[in-house]
Formats: sequence, structure tokens, C-alpha cells
Amino acid sequence: MKKLIFIIVLLVIAALGFYKVSDKKEGEPKRTAEYDTAVEQYKKLVIDHSHEKELDVRLQGKSFGGYYKAYLDDNLTVMISEDFLEDVVGCSVVRYKDEKIRIDRGENTIMMKLGEPGFTINGDSIETASSPLMTIDGKMFFPTEGLFPLFDLEYQYDYIENYIDIKQTRKTSALPAKYDLRDVGRVTPIRDQGRFGTCWAFASLGALETTLMPVEQNSYSTEHMTLNNSYNLDLSTGGEHTVSIAYLAAWQGPVYEKDDVYGDGVTDKTLKAVKHLEEAIVVKDRNDNTIKTAIFRYGGVETSLFLQMEYTGESSDYYNEETAAYYYDEEKSPNHDIVIVGWDDNYSKSNFKKIPEHDGAYICKNSWGTEFGDDGYFYVSYDDVNICSQSIVYTRLADADNFDNIYQSDLLGWVGQIGFGSDNGYFANCYTAKKKEKLCAVSFYATDDNTEFSVYVVHNFDDTDDLNNKVLLSSGETRYSGYYTVRVDDPEILEKGEKYAVIVYVKTPGSTKPIAIEYRADKRTEMADITDGEGYISLYGEVWHNVEQTQRCNVCLKAFTDDVEEDE
Repeated sequence: MKKLIFIIVLLVIAALGFYKVSDKKEGEPKRTAEYDTAVEQYKKLVIDHSHEKELDVRLQGKSFGGYYKAYLDDNLTVMISEDFLEDVVGCSVVRYKDEKIRIDRGENTIMMKLGEPGFTINGDSIETASSPLMTIDGKMFFPTEGLFPLFDLEYQYDYIENYIDIKQTRKTSALPAKYDLRDVGRVTPIRDQGRFGTCWAFASLGALETTLMPVEQNSYSTEHMTLNNSYNLDLSTGGEHTVSIAYLAAWQGPVYEKDDVYGDGVTDKTLKAVKHLEEAIVVKDRNDNTIKTAIFRYGGVETSLFLQMEYTGESSDYYNEETAAYYYDEEKSPNHDIVIVGWDDNYSKSNFKKIPEHDGAYICKNSWGTEFGDDGYFYVSYDDVNICSQSIVYTRLADADNFDNIYQSDLLGWVGQIGFGSDNGYFANCYTAKKKEKLCAVSFYATDDNTEFSVYVVHNFDDTDDLNNKVLLSSGETRYSGYYTVRVDDPEILEKGEKYAVIVYVKTPGSTKPIAIEYRADKRTEMADITDGEGYISLYGEVWHNVEQTQRCNVCLKAFTDDVEEDE
């Protein structure tokens, strides 16, 4: 029936158009009122039809299954979501406070403004009749008209079946030869760690801050991170990204720098976290394309390298002070954490004191004050043996009210791993609801790349036999190792005082110990509390072992809930 209506309306429009053109006597033909009415009726019919079900987004004929959103606006323009531009097209999309939007892809920079048609490309104004950039439920939608040709894309819209099929007309690199977060307003001021061993905290928070920029431009307290995590650390001890992620995941921080100032050794333990970490990926192996893409999309990347010098002004065989260029090619392990904020593929190898084989360098932010390097920044050769051997990207942060409650027993986070000699396994944690609540999410660590997972809940837990009564909540796959929060589409109601269990099944290719655990591994982790949880592991989900009793550890599995009002 729908197809018949479309055909009839099209025939009416065609007939009206033919009548007017054949009837003209001189000059350009003008549309009749009947023609305009028919066109408007056709547009309304198409729009109403497209809104009856979600517009299916396809790439080269393959559907994304509704993951990426698109819609047809009142001008019959297909509007595509920002995450499609980022994930699939490979764009960097940056939103500023004044509602200006910057899109970078390859060597092109496009500037747009919410609610206004047209845009500039590399500074040149492009007038277009396309629909303006809009937001729906906080997510930006971009007009395909005008933009897609700039990305070497074209599409076909099937009005009958209600799908858009996107094709690439020419294969081009999404990454430019040079990119610098300083140029897009996404770095916080250079700071100085002084005599303390806190580079790890400066690097972690420096990377995290860029993720929230440029909309939020805050500096967070490194002293609070150093002194208020659950590890046995002080300002001089040193640390690493596992401490940072554990501190953030446990809602111990971050807090604003102005509320806990660096360097005095005094901290306020009553301060509450002003942001909540929901996701951080760990790129374990060197992959320049992955690192550049992470910078392009998310912001700064935390990594480490071996620095021969220990302070500003100290000479080094590997550092050219005149060009702020560093290259190390020997065997010592990393001893210093920094933030990568950009890259330059054409940075000449002649800038380095010791000449590497290739041109190109990462642009890095240090924590030695503005007297070091180029106002606190320096270049590290792509050929450096340590740079990006392990990299951390803080990919998702939420406001501190994202959930009302956190249930956890792993304040130290991912200290080690456990398993059954297989790449798969189940792990569970049991908690008791403090009031009537709804289970909204769980979080856990994927201990290696390409981890498949399934998340379950068990109501009214009494003993391990009840773990067989699990209800599937969500499933998916992580591309990288790291910390992940999985939200539940339909939150589960938990009654006040109800003991419940959350279960995660993981399959991590190549691993024999795929489950992350907290335990007392050394002096830094000796404060781990193994009495505060009730966790279980199982190979097949049938026979369960209490990890506190048999392994002296806690599994890393948190639950997040929202309070339920009495009338809900």
C-alpha cells in the first residue's frame, strides 16, 4: 500500500510539473500552487514514513543494526549522528562552549555552528542550502548534504525500505600528517611536579583533562590522587596507571586542584569525586595508527619512556635542548610518565641529538614546568624504544551523579589475574541492597584485547547454587584491554536488604588467566582488604570457588545502582 501511495504522488508531481512547463510562454517556468502542494504532501508522506521506524544506516550494503542513528528532517535531508562521523568516517569532532563545532579529517578542518546552515573548510566559507547542524537528546546530528563529499562519501536513500546506504568514493587517510591538541584548545596548563615522584599522577590527570575539553577546562588534584588512593604510596614513592584507574573507578576522585593544592603534603580526605570514570582503554602494544586515532578522537594519551635526565637543565646524550627533541634507543625500561598531545610525521630526524632512522615525532606534555623544552612540551622520536609500549586513554567520563550508589570490594583494582588455564571463565560478586534500588550497570576489567563478555544478575542470593539462576542483562566485546562500565538497558529492581549477585563471563583469546583480581602482591598493595567482599569464580558457571577463602583475593567487579522512589 505504501509503495502504491508513493507512486501515485510521484505521478501527480510529475504531471503537474509537465503541465506547467509545457504551458509556459516565455522565460523560466514558475511552479504552480498545485505543484508546491503536491511536493509538500510528498515530503510529509516520506517524513512520516521514515519516522514509523528507525532509519537503517548501512555501509557498502551492510547494516549496523541500529547502532548508529540517522533521521530525515523536514527538508528531506538525511542527518547522521556524530558517533558515526567519529567511529566510521574517522573524524575528530570537537564541540566548543559557544556552540561552534570543529571537524577534522585528513588535511581538512571544517567549522560549523549549531542551528546554522553552511560551514567553512580550511577557512573558506561554503554556502549551502543544507539543513543546519542540530542536537537531539544531547547528541549532535550533521547534514549529509555538503559534508559527505568532503569525506569522499556518497549515499543512496531508499524511501520505500527506509534505509541509507553509504559508500566510499575514494580511499583517503582520516589522519592528518600533523595534529596538535594545543591548536584546538584541548590542553591544560603545564605544571611542575618538583622533587616528588608524581609524574604518573600528572600524566593520568593530564590525559583525563583533555578528554573533557574544550567544553570543560578544569585542572584536577594530583596530590589528592597520590594521597587518597588505596595503595601504600606517598608523594615520593612513584606509581603507575593501574593506581590512577583504581582511584578513579572507586569514586575516590578526581577532585579539583583548587580544593587540594599540590606540594604541601596535606590532603582533604572528605572531598568527593567531581567526575566518575566509566571507561579507560589500555593499548598494550605499539601501534602508531591506534595512538594517533585515540588522540584525534579522545584527547591526550598517557604513556611512559626512559628519560636519562631527572630535571630541567640536566644534560643528556639523548636530548637536544635546542630543539626540545628526545630519542632513546637502548635497553633501559621506562622511568617517567608523560602525555602525548599530538604528532608530526614530517618532524626532521636531524632535530635529534642522536639521529634516528626515520623522520616523525610525538608531541608530548611533560610535568617539569615551562622552563623545560618548548614551554613544557617536547618531541619524542617515533623510533624511541619505549614510547607507546603501553598507552592509556581515558575514553569515557561522566558527571558525579551518573549513578546514586556504588558497590565494590576492589579498591586497588587490577593488581593481578586469575583463571583456570583457559581463555574463558566466570566471576561473580555478591552485594546487599541498602534500600530499594535498581541495578543500572556493572564494571570490570578486560585483561586483554578482543574480550567477549556477558553480564548477568542473580536475585535473592543465598548460596552458590543460586548462581545457576542468572539472568542475562547484556553482552558484547571490547576491542582493547582496560576498564569498562556496561549499562543495563532495562534496570533490575532490587528490594531493600536483598542480597544479589552480579556475574560476568569473559572469553579473552590467548589468555589463561582472564579474570582481574585485587590481592596483596607487594608492599604497595599490602593494604588490600580481602575481608570486604564475597566473590566467586568458575570455569563453566556450574562449580563455584570462593576467591577470598581459596585465593586470598577479590575479583574486580563493581555494581552501580540508582535509588527507587517509593511510588515507582
